[in-house]
Amino acid sequence: MSDLAQAKTWIDEAQSVVGFTGAGISTESGIPDFRSPGGVWARNRTVTYQEFVSSHEDRVEYWRQKCESWSEMRRAEPNAGHQAFVDLERSGKLAAMITQNIDGLHQRAGLPAGRVLEIHGTTVEVACLAPDCGYRVHSDVACRWVADGDLAPECPECGGYLKPATISFGQAMPRDVLAEAERQSRACDLFLCVGSSLVVQPAALLPLIAKQSGARLILVNRDPTPLDEAADLVIHDEIGAVLPEIAAA
Repeated sequence: MSDLAQAKTWIDEAQSVVGFTGAGISTESGIPDFRSPGGVWARNRTVTYQEFVSSHEDRVEYWRQKCESWSEMRRAEPNAGHQAFVDLERSGKLAAMITQNIDGLHQRAGLPAGRVLEIHGTTVEVACLAPDCGYRVHSDVACRWVADGDLAPECPECGGYLKPATISFGQAMPRDVLAEAERQSRACDLFLCVGSSLVVQPAALLPLIAKQSGARLILVNRDPTPLDEAADLVIHDEIGAVLPEIAAA
């Protein structure tokens, strides 16, 4: 049996599939990997969370980078890999969609927002950092404010700092989202890991949590990962070509 046929058989047999995606699925939609030679981190100075909250100058720089990258992300469209997860969800098999990506393409492809666990947050929205505020606004609106001269926008309701709802270096991970991702990883019987280099912690622990809890682990990635030897099946190929075939009902 070929690797693709084996993967499809296991997915067909599974009762509860957890999907996990990294940058590889989004690069096939034209979004550069932040870590790639031409990616955002290669072109810009990293602004840490502490720098953001303590320096107006650093907030201005952060927002400049945000609006530059947002113009690329908002033009991207979901691809066949994203649609394959939508098909899995509609078949009743997909229990959760854990993603390291911040682009919102899983939801735009048609996954219910409640099914998607964005462990690194989302760049689609901007949030007030004041702990008791809760104000959020779409990134289109916030970047329009920046373009109009408000270079480090503040919350119109409480005056707190506005920041893209992503997790920056030095910023705490969302505990509730990470806890639910761990719970879903322990509960599934098949963990489908797609397009992740599996080097960023604690996200890279989730496939191992699933495996150690008794799930089959399938990795689909163009390049090798540190967890290849732990997986039940590894497919090195383009996601958009492989995933629709193995996830089809």
